[in-house]
Amino acid sequence: MTSVGIMSMQRIYNYGSSLQAYGLRRLIEQHVEDVQVSFVDYVPGEALIKDAASFEPTSRLRRSLAKVAEYNQVDASLRDRLRFFNHKRTYGKKYFRLMGIPAEPARDLALDVQVIGSDEVFNCVQSNTNVGYSRDLFGHGSSARRLVSYAASFGNTTLDKLSEFGVRDEVAADLSRFDALSVRDQNSAAIVKALTGRTPTINVDPALAYDFMAQETRIPTGRPHPEPYLLVYGYSGRLGKEENSALRSYARALGARILCAGGVQDCCDEFVDCSPFELLAYFRHAEGIVTDTFHGTIFSLINERPFATIVRRSSGLGYGNEEKLGYLLETFGLQDRRVDDTASLVSALAEPVDYRPVATVLAHERARTANYLSSTIAQKVADR
Repeated sequence: MTSVGIMSMQRIYNYGSSLQAYGLRRLIEQHVEDVQVSFVDYVPGEALIKDAASFEPTSRLRRSLAKVAEYNQVDASLRDRLRFFNHKRTYGKKYFRLMGIPAEPARDLALDVQVIGSDEVFNCVQSNTNVGYSRDLFGHGSSARRLVSYAASFGNTTLDKLSEFGVRDEVAADLSRFDALSVRDQNSAAIVKALTGRTPTINVDPALAYDFMAQETRIPTGRPHPEPYLLVYGYSGRLGKEENSALRSYARALGARILCAGGVQDCCDEFVDCSPFELLAYFRHAEGIVTDTFHGTIFSLINERPFATIVRRSSGLGYGNEEKLGYLLETFGLQDRRVDDTASLVSALAEPVDYRPVATVLAHERARTANYLSSTIAQKVADR
């Protein structure tokens, strides 16, 4: 059997990170014969952007206290803030095994094929100390006999940022060693082309390519909540005052509650603590969904629900999601789901979505994924 190791963001306490990693494993198992697929881990590197996130307390107690203080800044109920804190605290213990992620990190890269991706594995100019600038995520020093990427993303890392922080040449050298390169957005494709002269394949995220809703039996089929609800999916406190106010008014007009998943918001009536598979059931039965995340948009799309995606522009070295979200929405002809200001939030959410052309694009992209994985992983593996 061919040994395949997926190096991704599977240990991040985040539904999108878990489901994309799980989806990629299932896709490889489906489309490549005689493979043994496992997850392997990177070693986080030094964070290139030095902000408050780069100076987190090192002890478990101090980290917990810092997180409690952070969550208390959101004007949600104490009950929901505590539930969210507990959700984060216990996420790995409760859900890693469910997703096939081993309890302890795996570092054995003596593999036939190492697959790096999906998610923002190439987003190296950032302040997240769980990732930092890790050359492992660019395959540096890998002993695998074949090295490929799948739907990898630079996130809001740009060529200018790579140059500014002095890592452009290293990243170019590492990317040049790949036997096959696949990214998930145009920004990432342009960077790879500029650094290596190679044109990578652009593939959709595994959470789109793997047909979760038709094939995953662990997703509950019944309604997860008895009352009508809007689902807000995003990082805690990301929604602004006007966004929260607009959503509260819209929910009251619908006679719906506001359920929050992934994080707590000021508009939250109830925080949902559930497994990754149960989360997809919450998306499936929502009256509407508001998100400012990449995977929240994907979960809305695969459940064919009305949704609005809030796009936030990058500013300097700060967070921005326009590179990945803009391309995702354009790929599926869903630009009208894009919200750039609060004034258009409710109108986008209330507008029905015609999912017939979306289904056509999705079927095409799933076929392309099957072809890419089968052709790149099943090729004869040669010693480096």
